[in-house]
Amino acid sequence: MTTQDLNSIEAASVVDARGSACPGPLLEAKKGIGKVKVGEVLEILSNDSATKNDIPIWANKVGHEFLGHLEADGYDRIFVVRKK
Repeated sequence: MTTQDLNSIEAASVVDARGSACPGPLLEAKKGIGKVKVGEVLEILSNDSATKNDIPIWANKVGHEFLGHLEADGYDRIFVVRKK
């Protein structure tokens, strides 16, 4: 997805994991994905640089769709669609 596409996404839920070190953001994402319906988007906010690499691996492994990430002011916005 392009940056413009990602900026236009309205997430069903946002997990704010800023200030949490690895594996905290991933654990928060795992909890958060259960709070959105299949087909909805979960947005994860994280300032841990490993998260933007960990989330796509996790999403692919468990069958969700990683849409991409955006860099914000000192943190990343990461987008995942719940697929099951």
